[in-house]
Amino acid sequence: MARSQKPDPVQRPYVILNAAMTLDGKIATRTGDSQISSSKDLREVHKLRAAVDAVMVGIGTQLKDDPRLTVHRLKGKNPMRVVVDSLARTSPRSRMLSEVGQTVIAVSKRTPESRVARLRARGATVLRCGTKRVDLVRLLTMLRQMGVRRLLVEGGGILNYSMLTERLVDEVRVTIAPFVVGGENAKTLVEGLGIGKVNGAIKLSLIQAERVGRELKVRYKVMN
Repeated sequence: MARSQKPDPVQRPYVILNAAMTLDGKIATRTGDSQISSSKDLREVHKLRAAVDAVMVGIGTQLKDDPRLTVHRLKGKNPMRVVVDSLARTSPRSRMLSEVGQTVIAVSKRTPESRVARLRARGATVLRCGTKRVDLVRLLTMLRQMGVRRLLVEGGGILNYSMLTERLVDEVRVTIAPFVVGGENAKTLVEGLGIGKVNGAIKLSLIQAERVGRELKVRYKVMN
């Protein structure tokens, strides 16, 4: 993702990064199985979706899971759906494009116009922000201008890393499931290049820790 100066917080949405992971930090197994959350936790995810203005994923999650990103485990409004997709690889047949509500695909300026046209023909709002890759700072500014005040990020490790290192996350919520799956190729909560020294880590402050059934739910405020 393109790196640029962090905007004033009032110019972007309040951002919540939410995920479920195993005790050893995996959000999917080495085979790609990401069925980690309990049914109770999934209901809480849908409650959170209903309380925000938009929910965002990266293209990796979109291609692998073809998520709907709707509220369907309880009654509530569907949030705007946002995909960070630098080359517009999202399929026009994606499930989210058949759902009620607005779908936003964020692409870079190098994306072929033919791909953009196909997505727009399916009702997607396509935003060009960034030269070679999506500029996350610019994207969040544009989303705020579109009325998004609270944004939920349900990303994979790459998008999570980019959002955190760009200092674009205000709160992290994680459900820790009582599993250990291991695997050096299993997806983790935060991936990317990584931070070289511990003293340069993104620092968090614990807001809440709660045991819910067999799971542990934690909430942190991002400090820097």
